[in-house]
Amino acid sequence: MLNLLGQVFVYVVPFLLVLTVVVTIHELGHFLVARAFKVKVDRFSIGFGRTLLSRTDRHGIEWRLAWLPLGGYVKFSGDLDSSSVPDQAGIEALRQEIVAEHGPGAERDYFYFKPIWQRALIVVAGPVANFVLAITIFTLLFAGLGVSVVPARIAEVQPGTAAAQAGFQVEDRVIEADGRTIADYRDVGQVVALRAGTPIEFVVLRDGRRVSLTATPVRTLRQDPISGPVRVGYLGVGWDPRPGEVVYIRYPPHEALGQAVKQTGDILGTTLTYLGRIATGKESGDLLSGPLGIAKAASGVTKQAAAATTDVGLQVANVALMLVQFAAIVSIGIGFLNLLPIPVLDGGHLLFYGYEAVARRPVPARVQEVGYRVGLALLVGLMLFATWNDLQKLSLFKFLGGLAS
Repeated sequence: MLNLLGQVFVYVVPFLLVLTVVVTIHELGHFLVARAFKVKVDRFSIGFGRTLLSRTDRHGIEWRLAWLPLGGYVKFSGDLDSSSVPDQAGIEALRQEIVAEHGPGAERDYFYFKPIWQRALIVVAGPVANFVLAITIFTLLFAGLGVSVVPARIAEVQPGTAAAQAGFQVEDRVIEADGRTIADYRDVGQVVALRAGTPIEFVVLRDGRRVSLTATPVRTLRQDPISGPVRVGYLGVGWDPRPGEVVYIRYPPHEALGQAVKQTGDILGTTLTYLGRIATGKESGDLLSGPLGIAKAASGVTKQAAAATTDVGLQVANVALMLVQFAAIVSIGIGFLNLLPIPVLDGGHLLFYGYEAVARRPVPARVQEVGYRVGLALLVGLMLFATWNDLQKLSLFKFLGGLAS
């Protein structure tokens, strides 16, 4: 029983903590921009389901803490459907209802009667808040703790691998890969991992000379310490910098901000690259993860951080630090996902607003209904596919057997 509770704590608590913070920040973005445009709001809830704590402020906004910590939501006054944009008939009916209850002009305080550009900014503010959260976390880490930079100097070239065939040599230092400047050996791994079967142009420093090499990584099964078994591109080199080459950089605030923006952009770029390769049939999509995968990764981060030391105080600090970094990555993922032009997501709302701006009227109700059904099917399909990937990596039945032991 204690083992079961321990497993639940390690897997569930970090996942819920990260997800709740990230989704709450997302909803806070919607809320703050809506209030800046004086939109009437009924409720801001952290969590779902039955209310644990509740307070109503002087603006009539209910601030609620609910028992199910899976994020949160903002409820604008007059919402007809939390997942839709009302059509012309729906807007007119809402207008009449508001005017009848509060008098002429009162409708101007409601979301659906704000100008399109304001509604669009309110919608996009959620994903932007996720990116801002990630940038803020990275900035604080780069400025407060700093980062180690380990040059990509090759210590081993494994025979018969893509690196050997391309002509890499021991003591080569990789300085460019796929047009990207390489400052740290981990940058090479990021480029190679998502380009299996695709030729990559490298530039290395060899005896002070720039040498161009072309290598085609092969896909191989790798045991990631956090995510579990994953299939990624493999080059076939080992790294070992010379004494004194490893540097530890703590950036001043303005440079830390620039590095944080770059880091966020790199993660978004990697995501786009991977999705593009899935669309062109170059990747199977087995790296996509759903809630189970995020929970597994959160658990892996927690265990890895705790195992780094035996001092309880340092363990707590390490776990907190690792979860904060993990939250930044999850935040970027949620922000990106919500910008996809799929009805029921923020990107779908923006798509409808784009139509409204051109046609000077909302999308017809029938089109919205079909769009949301298709969008929901796509989203559910994506989640089922990602969950299947998660189950494959987790070895579910073995995992459940371990919980019961």
